[in-house]
Amino acid sequence: MISRNTKNVLVVSFGFLFLFTAYGGLQSLQSSLNAEEGMGVISLSVIYGAIILSSMFLPPIMIKNLGCKWTIVISMGCYVAYSFGNLSPGWASLMSTSAILGLGGSPLWSAKCTYLTISGNIQGQKDNKKGQDVINQYFGVFFFIFQSSAVWGNLMSSLIFGQDSNIAEIPEENLPYCGAALCMENFTSTGNTTRPAKRLVDTLLGCYIGVGLLAIIFVAVFLDNIDRDLAREFRQNKGNKSFCSTFLATFTLLRDPKLLMLIPLTMYSGFEQSFLASEYTKNYVTCALGIHYVGFVMICFGAANSLCSFAFGRLAAYTGRIALFCLAAVTNLGCLLGLLYWKPHPDQLPVFFVFPALWGMADAVWQTQTNALYGVLFAEHKEAAFANYRMWESLGFVIAFAYSTYICLSTKIYIVLAVLALTMVTYLYVEYNEYKLPTAQVSYDMYNPEKADLKDMNEKYVKQTQL
Repeated sequence: MISRNTKNVLVVSFGFLFLFTAYGGLQSLQSSLNAEEGMGVISLSVIYGAIILSSMFLPPIMIKNLGCKWTIVISMGCYVAYSFGNLSPGWASLMSTSAILGLGGSPLWSAKCTYLTISGNIQGQKDNKKGQDVINQYFGVFFFIFQSSAVWGNLMSSLIFGQDSNIAEIPEENLPYCGAALCMENFTSTGNTTRPAKRLVDTLLGCYIGVGLLAIIFVAVFLDNIDRDLAREFRQNKGNKSFCSTFLATFTLLRDPKLLMLIPLTMYSGFEQSFLASEYTKNYVTCALGIHYVGFVMICFGAANSLCSFAFGRLAAYTGRIALFCLAAVTNLGCLLGLLYWKPHPDQLPVFFVFPALWGMADAVWQTQTNALYGVLFAEHKEAAFANYRMWESLGFVIAFAYSTYICLSTKIYIVLAVLALTMVTYLYVEYNEYKLPTAQVSYDMYNPEKADLKDMNEKYVKQTQL
């Protein structure tokens, strides 16, 4: 029989699976589906710009006042609004719902990370294990389930768009313009992209809205309110000083040198995800095969990501983080160099799936290990730490999406390579300092006033799980 903490991790994971089955599939299609004047990519830029703003202030305030559970539920509603905005895509509807989604994005992910970190520490205490090992396992389980959302969301789009009778073959003379060989960025948005019939788009969006609403109901009904007592106590006792310190917690943590050195790593996560979701799908898949293949290619990415997330979450206890991060860096390096020189052609169909599979393996490391690293290094300031994580990752997304329609694909690849190099230098420096002066593990010493809140919450929750 699974523990109550494990049950909660599964509820969070499947809630995110349902939610991002909708959003992930929709994000993969934006650069091709709403290609007019770059509207789709600009909407993604607005999303991550709004996430940056919300990361500055909202997560600590919402989590402290509402608790992790209700922060997750409310934030999920913001994601569903974006699917509604795509029903009638225009600048007003897309940009407004993108801003709403962005405002809910950072609280959603910060609450999820905080919830998993708390659960891991509690379960580690009960099982007499290291908290960081249990946290690694929980993040591995989460990303194993969550990353499979790319499979289901893109499977929906592929099956539905596959019914389109207007699918046309890509003319042979258009193929030289695909990939990074030539700098004609506007070609694929006007020449190789055919928007599916409106009834098919509406059918897909209806499915996405349905699974998004299912995610909200599922989490609201089945997830335990793990920090309910702390949230109630905060609401009752907060004063102006407490409110201000919580409001500015995200910025206060920037004084920590470890967090500053992790900024390139966190931003790279945004760069590499946006590259696959926007550049690879548009300039390789849609250009050479057609938009109806985007879903199938992203399914390959999601499946590899999901399986590797589970494996790396458990493998980290034996190999350590450094070996996994180096594996991811080498994999991304090889993929980027390959994409720089590869000339995509429909006759090379298997190659279109090799790149996203390798990219999914690398992304599994970036996601599981970076989240776990934040949970271990900043265990006493979880809300602010994960808010910083979303803020800097979102800045990577914003920058990548912002320059997407203005510079050549080859230049974009060189930019991602440069950020990857900087990422590994700063990350290894953090690990070197952590080796010389390890971060103290979360303590449950009742006489330590700085850790009293966490201890009280853990004790209350352990008692509840024993009833």
